[in-house]
Formats: sequence, structure tokens, C-alpha cells
Amino acid sequence: MNNDTDIQLSGPFKATDGAGRVHEVSAIRIFDEGYGIIDVYVDFAVTIDAALYKDKAVIGQIMTRLRSLGYVGPDLGHGDPGLQDKKLIVLEAPEEFNAFASGKGWKNLAEEFDDE
Repeated sequence: MNNDTDIQLSGPFKATDGAGRVHEVSAIRIFDEGYGIIDVYVDFAVTIDAALYKDKAVIGQIMTRLRSLGYVGPDLGHGDPGLQDKKLIVLEAPEEFNAFASGKGWKNLAEEFDDE
């Protein structure tokens, strides 16, 4: 899960889906740099249902967790269905997330090209 290119935003917590099932989230993380659009990775302790990335209850609890950590802005949307995995939800962050991520150490590589 964690390596030299990850920034961990949150440690473990529990999230309950719309059907009342409890899921153990291991971490919420992002890569340490990117080109403007940030994918947010939500790692789970065990295998999850393939459609969990669309579950409004789970996404709401992930958003509550991110807001408790200082994020202010619109909700994240689900990432490309092809990015979802057996123990992972990938969410796509809106532009407003960039300021929060920058405060956690994220580097926007697109800024290098702003002067041109």
C-alpha cells in the first residue's frame, strides 16, 4: 500500500454501506505528485463488492473523514470504473482538492508549465 510516492491522508476507520454492511478502510492516500487532477485511493482491509465505489453511504463517510482532516470543497466523484479493484476504491478529486493536497505535500507538476 504505502511506498515512496504515496501521501497517506488518513489511517484506518470503518464505513457502513447503504445495505448496512461495515467495511474496514485501511487508509486514504494520494500520489505525491500529478498533473492537476488527483486520484484519491481508498484502501480496504478485505475484498469489497465491485460496485462499492458508487455506494453513496460509503462515499459520504469517506467525505466526512476527509473534511475532518481539513478538506473544504465539493464531494469527490468516483474514478474510472477500470481503476477500481478488489480492495480499492479510486475517487476523482475536484480542483478544489488541490489546495488541501498541497498542504499535505502534493506537488502539482502542471505548475511547471504555467510560465509558458
